[in-house]
Amino acid sequence: MIAIICAVADNLCIGKNNALLWNIPEDMKRFRDLTTGKTVIMGRNTWFSLPEKFRPLPNRKNVVLTFEPDDVFPDGVESYSKLEDAVAAHANEPEVMIMGGAMIYAAAMPLAERLYITHVHQSPDGDVFFPVIDPAVWQETAREDHEGFSFVTYDRKQKTVDG
Repeated sequence: MIAIICAVADNLCIGKNNALLWNIPEDMKRFRDLTTGKTVIMGRNTWFSLPEKFRPLPNRKNVVLTFEPDDVFPDGVESYSKLEDAVAAHANEPEVMIMGGAMIYAAAMPLAERLYITHVHQSPDGDVFFPVIDPAVWQETAREDHEGFSFVTYDRKQKTVDG
């Protein structure tokens, strides 16, 4: 299964200047709990936005998408130039997590079967945005509301014979 994990503001903003716009410890814990032991796929900007001491993310198989042939990553970190190749290489895993950034999320939306979204109840000024979560495609299957944010899981709706 391909899953997307992201913290998304009410205005769909996910960051500015290659950085998060909020610090929500509960979201970081949820991210860690949901991704530990799994493959995480990220773009090179997301990779370089991680604090150096957390690269690669521990207890996960780290995969970086890059078009830069000179990029060098630590041993054990896989790199691909195409999302489809990265996904195919991990197709036998129970759940592969897409963790950003904006271009990777947009490319992964048609492939994903689940979204783990932290809805951050703010509308900050940012420069990168998450795709619209279309209610015709996605069904909310779990919700946990907190002060200032909500953890929401969406599953892709099954296609009917009509469409």
